[in-house]
Amino acid sequence: MNLDDIVVLGENDTRSGFGDAMTVLADTHPEVIALCADLTDSLKLGDFKKKVPQRFVQAGIAEANMIGLSAGLAIAGKIPYATSFANFVTGRVYDQIRQSIAYSNKNVKICASHAGLTLGEDGATHQILEDIGLMQMLPNMTVINTCDYNQTYQATLAIADFDGPVYLRFGRPKVPIFIPKDSKFEIGKAIKLSEGSDITIVATGHLVWEAIVAAKKLKEEGISVEVINIHTIKPLDEPAILESVSKTKKIVVAEEHQRLGGLASTIALLLAEEMPTPMSIVAVQDSFGESGTPAELMKKYGLDADSVYAACKEMLD
Repeated sequence: MNLDDIVVLGENDTRSGFGDAMTVLADTHPEVIALCADLTDSLKLGDFKKKVPQRFVQAGIAEANMIGLSAGLAIAGKIPYATSFANFVTGRVYDQIRQSIAYSNKNVKICASHAGLTLGEDGATHQILEDIGLMQMLPNMTVINTCDYNQTYQATLAIADFDGPVYLRFGRPKVPIFIPKDSKFEIGKAIKLSEGSDITIVATGHLVWEAIVAAKKLKEEGISVEVINIHTIKPLDEPAILESVSKTKKIVVAEEHQRLGGLASTIALLLAEEMPTPMSIVAVQDSFGESGTPAELMKKYGLDADSVYAACKEMLD
């Protein structure tokens, strides 16, 4: 694929991709049960609730109880989608996820909206930046972080047919849609968005679009950039990364997460063991967030296209 082939198809928030896919699952997967921690509108579950109210569980502001209910439903052969803000459905109930879901490898889908800095004005207490690390350290847990509306829609459908615990992470703000609607979502399979030979950019979630913008700017300067969309952080598509850096010999990893514990840490471990490679990380530098618009926060914390571009230029220089 060429960078010029990547075009904006529209704009929407990734959580709407989740909600619209859940409405489809209401018809196609009768075993899917949606659970919500008093955030039905925020998780875009209103249509699912109207369509199949008997398969919607309002757990209230009691996330630990919601995870326990989900474990029981999984034992009964259902496919529970336990939903809340990322901060509340991971950090607040980590013990329950570890003991009741991951340890026994139960088929529960933990679906988290409002992740990262782009939650925006609600501030640091709601902007979890550690959740990918928390979830990917759990044995048996699959971790997915989608980049736009279409990919979130595709992932929500795909995990219904996947047997095992999944953490699906998405966001609040409207962002460009650039993944084709008919793309096949393969868990654990990276998407190469452009071929390149000078430098590799690996990005996940909202940072994929920022990486594309940065790569197009670099291309105008005659720099050949390989851009890889990592939607599945665990299991990581190791061959795709190793193949790319074997050509480019340099890599920039971009994510809306703490520098420690996320995608960058995982790739650094892979490269240290298999193919030591110069690497730069675009991520939050060991700090909490603050209140502000998503765009303001992405710029201040160095997570925008300019930051990805600058990291690449430094590597190339």
